[in-house]
Amino acid sequence: MSLPTADVSVRVAWSADAEAIATVQVGAWRDSYAALLPAATLDSLEPADFAVVWAAALDKPPDARYRVLVALERAVVRGFAVTGPSPDPDIDPVTGHLSELTVDPRARGQGHGSRLLQAGADTLRSDRFDTATMWVNTADDALREFVTAAGWAADGAYRELDLHGDGAVLVKQVRLHTDLSQG
Repeated sequence: MSLPTADVSVRVAWSADAEAIATVQVGAWRDSYAALLPAATLDSLEPADFAVVWAAALDKPPDARYRVLVALERAVVRGFAVTGPSPDPDIDPVTGHLSELTVDPRARGQGHGSRLLQAGADTLRSDRFDTATMWVNTADDALREFVTAAGWAADGAYRELDLHGDGAVLVKQVRLHTDLSQG
């Protein structure tokens, strides 16, 4: 007798997923930025506002190689990843970029991140990129350890994001890369 298995998958997102993606994003930001941003700022984030932006991006991607992938548990979006060409000026044009790898904090540790990371690499490879990069907050030890355990490594590039534009909240990031030709 076999035990039932979870109904989980990853697929390309549809416009109808915009609200669910936004809900995951807001939940993840509230979790990830709790120590950096005031609670009032995080509480003011509304998934409906983000959903409008996601719907527009899904309806009219900025590049033909821009993809949004969603991790599903049954029909519920549990996470998302965004792939496309690297926006970094110091990068070779055959380098793709994983600009988002976000899992609902309540659904972490269930394999959604692993599936999204693998699907993101497969998608970039099928779009003929031979290397991929992603930026990770230096304070996010869990994400950095997760991604480096999957074979990604720092490439020596760092940056600092000014979240408010006034220097009050700075987020330091490290760029990671992986070779897609080995997959």
